[in-house]
Amino acid sequence: MMVLKKKQNIWMAFLVVVLVSNYSLYNTGLGMSILPTETAGVVFGSLLDFIIVIPVLFMLYKRKFSIKYAIVLAATGCIAARFIIPMDHLQPYVAVTWAGFAIEGVLIVTELLFVTTLVYYLPKIIADVRASSLPDIFSFPQAVEKHAPKYRIIQMLCTDLLVLYYGFASWKRKERAGLTLHKNSSYIAFQMMMIHAIVIETIGIHWWLHEKSMLLSILLLIINIYSVLFFIADMQAIRLNPIYATSDSLYLSLGLMKRTTIRFDAIEKVEENPELLKEKLSKDTIDFIARDFGEAYPHMILQMKEPVEVTFMLGLKKRYNKVAIKVDQAQELRDLLRRGMEENKGE
Repeated sequence: MMVLKKKQNIWMAFLVVVLVSNYSLYNTGLGMSILPTETAGVVFGSLLDFIIVIPVLFMLYKRKFSIKYAIVLAATGCIAARFIIPMDHLQPYVAVTWAGFAIEGVLIVTELLFVTTLVYYLPKIIADVRASSLPDIFSFPQAVEKHAPKYRIIQMLCTDLLVLYYGFASWKRKERAGLTLHKNSSYIAFQMMMIHAIVIETIGIHWWLHEKSMLLSILLLIINIYSVLFFIADMQAIRLNPIYATSDSLYLSLGLMKRTTIRFDAIEKVEENPELLKEKLSKDTIDFIARDFGEAYPHMILQMKEPVEVTFMLGLKKRYNKVAIKVDQAQELRDLLRRGMEENKGE
């Protein structure tokens, strides 16, 4: 695993070198001094870097290969070249960069069509959510998967809708009764600290950056506003969604960051050895531990008979063999797990 990680880092290092070299060539005094009078050949080489070399290096780093992914990266490279290479030098190949914008535009229109399908199915989705006894953070994504096409953009939009819901529309809701993950931690304080840091950064940097580049300042402002909204929504989500249990399953979520459903009959054993709990968690272990300013250790680790699927932000999913949990009511969770495992033992 370490060897594989080092190889991935090498590809990223090569990518950074290629990107920095091209930027320095056209935007620094040293780079401009070594440019020949006729720059068409050099610019053509740079375009090859942006359209072919950098996308290939990025795919090697991510270990993700597909034609669609390659096209998106190549189009992004065309757009990046448009901003990095001065127009005086880029003029002979300007049509290539516009092709990048055109490809990205087609992709955006296609994604918007997928979004339209989500809007079309929204009444059915909302009806399913209202009829479900599960927490909204589980019932809404399930309803989306049931009714809407399974595209990544729809999964991402699902996250954004949850952010909007918990950020704006959840303030009148009362907390569910249940076992909580955050009350005996510094999670809320940490989130508030992040919000204050973003607000201060926005005030301090936005006006300075506005004088340098209006586009960048507006982009940074939008990102910061969304970040503040996300942290607020995340606090609401963890407050309103304690651990939820049915007769056969346990529903775990840590704000908007991650969630999973654990069947009681899929739990092989519950590890509570204090020495093992203080060891570093293995790669195949997902933790549901609220952030704390001090060292935080799980109260128990669930060893699964088969990997459990965990859903992260933007609908990303990954499977883990173990689940580490730190809860405010540890003994109640132990009793709940023992009872659930016993009742589902023969199923």
